[in-house]
Amino acid sequence: MSMTARHPLHEQLQAGREARLACRTGQITGTTANLASGHVQGNLAILPEKLAAAFHRFCQLNPKPCPIIGISEVGNPGIPSLGIDLDIRTDLPRYRVWRDGKLIEEPTDIVAHWRDDLVAFVIGCSFSFEHALMADGLTIRHIEQGCNVPMYRTNVPCAPAGPFAGPLVVSMRPFNPADAIRAIQITTRFPAVHGAPVHFGDAAQIGIRDIAKPDYGDAVTIRPDEVPVFWACGVTPQSIILQSRPDFAITHAPGGMLVTDRRISEFAIQ
Repeated sequence: MSMTARHPLHEQLQAGREARLACRTGQITGTTANLASGHVQGNLAILPEKLAAAFHRFCQLNPKPCPIIGISEVGNPGIPSLGIDLDIRTDLPRYRVWRDGKLIEEPTDIVAHWRDDLVAFVIGCSFSFEHALMADGLTIRHIEQGCNVPMYRTNVPCAPAGPFAGPLVVSMRPFNPADAIRAIQITTRFPAVHGAPVHFGDAAQIGIRDIAKPDYGDAVTIRPDEVPVFWACGVTPQSIILQSRPDFAITHAPGGMLVTDRRISEFAIQ
């Protein structure tokens, strides 16, 4: 399922709740890049309560790809700390439903799949700091080209916890060297949404065979004077699900995030 298309509403919806309602009503089913700019966005991982403690530990051991910004109560689809009238079952553009590590469905809501034993984890997303990059005059290529950010599975192992183990996933944005340095400086201030990059330059050094063929999202143009810059990505839990094969899990579709009421400025390290 492609998450490429951006909707014209991206330019109009400036509040987190407005963005969530647009997703809830099916007006937005694609990428949330540059949606409600300045608001924190989150990746989603939902697991049965019996696995929640181990997954929480996994996130604690891997804070770069999995910085937790919110956790639901068991069976409760709301997370009041992240948004008024937030419903985790309906307020993302598209979801992924997994059974035994296999992707079985990509619905636009998960009401039919919701259970009383589920715990939702919201993990900070790098879409959140793009507002700060653009405010400093940097160009974000996937926003410029109207597509989804490219994401790649790497050969970098995450620290295991209980049944959860697998490789790091990264997102990539190309910059010329001067802008790359500035992007590193800016994003270092936002560890709650992945913080500074984990790699830049030669993609093969982290196991990416073909940068023109991302595992998730869309390929973007990398100009001759640019270097690829890689940030840890909240799609990492999906690579963990593929390897660890829990009996049931729900995630966001890559690129389609939960837009919260929180502002990125709240999470900045001064």
